[in-house]
Amino acid sequence: MADEADLFDYEDCEHDRQEQLTVTVNTLADGHQQKEVKGSYASIHSSGFRDFLLKPELLRAIVDCGFEHPSEVQHECVPQAVLGTDILCQAKSGMGKTAVFVLATLHQINKIDDVVSVLVICHTRELAFQISKEYERFSKYMPSIKVGIFVGGLSIDVDKKSIQTNCPHVVVGTPGRILALLRSNVLNLSHIKHFILDECDKMLENMRSDVQQIFLRTPRHGKQVMMFSATLSKEIRPVCKRFMQNPLEMYVDNESKLTLHGLSQHYLKLNDHDKTRQLLGLLDILEFNQVVIFVRTIQRCMALVKLLADENFPAIAIHRGMMQKDRLDRYQMFKDFNKRILVATDLFARGMDVERVNIVFNYDMPDNSDTYLHRVARAGRFGTKGLALSFIADENDVNILNSVQDRFDILITVLPHEMDKLTYIESSET
Repeated sequence: MADEADLFDYEDCEHDRQEQLTVTVNTLADGHQQKEVKGSYASIHSSGFRDFLLKPELLRAIVDCGFEHPSEVQHECVPQAVLGTDILCQAKSGMGKTAVFVLATLHQINKIDDVVSVLVICHTRELAFQISKEYERFSKYMPSIKVGIFVGGLSIDVDKKSIQTNCPHVVVGTPGRILALLRSNVLNLSHIKHFILDECDKMLENMRSDVQQIFLRTPRHGKQVMMFSATLSKEIRPVCKRFMQNPLEMYVDNESKLTLHGLSQHYLKLNDHDKTRQLLGLLDILEFNQVVIFVRTIQRCMALVKLLADENFPAIAIHRGMMQKDRLDRYQMFKDFNKRILVATDLFARGMDVERVNIVFNYDMPDNSDTYLHRVARAGRFGTKGLALSFIADENDVNILNSVQDRFDILITVLPHEMDKLTYIESSET
């Protein structure tokens, strides 16, 4: 991670005097317990979205989406976010963090022609595409709101023309392309009111210089800053807060609460050359809606997809070596349920929401416990059931598995000879 000194300093002495609002997930004052509710987000609260006093247009869109009750993170963050409070939020994957900033910014947005009001930055093109779709979904009854997505791998000339002829009110993009558009003096961020980083830990650890350069092109005062991630270490939190003024902070300090309640997690010890045989056997035996298989390299991704196809398991691949249009097309194909098996590198590990995924394979183990958490959270999202299976082939894999169990206080057991499908697939789907 870069030196903290090179981050823009928001008057540290003033920060120290300001009272900071902190919410700890595992010590909620109201003591409500989790309930099973309709809709796509798991909820622990009996309140509805109407209690947030959102615009009628947003409430209509929420109803159309089938959501009745806010999740825990929405319950805690939305009331403050719609007031313009800065938000630093850690919450488990699949609990609706994206909806927090989408609803909050659409509620507050003051549409001015040819002026960008909202900037959302994320680390991958696919996640940017997904977020833009969420804005379009929730602004269904706000037809004058324009959303633009700007990512690398696509023509920058097309992006420039789009901004010049039909400037969006909401811009979603990746840091490199946003910075390029700023440097060409086509994109103007001098009037934005909302600055959002999704998967902020990844952004500030790996893309911090670009993020800071973009941030310095925005108004110093008078804007709301919101940052979100499922993994937010105590080391990265102060870095995030340097971009903010008196934020509402929501953390999961008990990391065992970051794992998904409905997710069954198991492992298999085997040699590397036995992985494919075991995978094929499990795909034959297990019942699944959709499956994501994570591998370590692009080469292994391409080889495994071909092998699966040869064995009559039609699969698609997503990896960084593909053209951007192909990546987005394949992501949409998988999300639309036109393909049921996806083989991917860690490009797909963070933030991607595909509601029908109920099984994740770690064909190759990840490099660290953070990535493990993000990977397996592709299954069991929104409070549903799911299954995560990890192939353990060497001592390094064992060490990663142990670090996951120690950090998140979970027991990952050997895959049993027989699996009850009701432990990993919703009964209404069987």
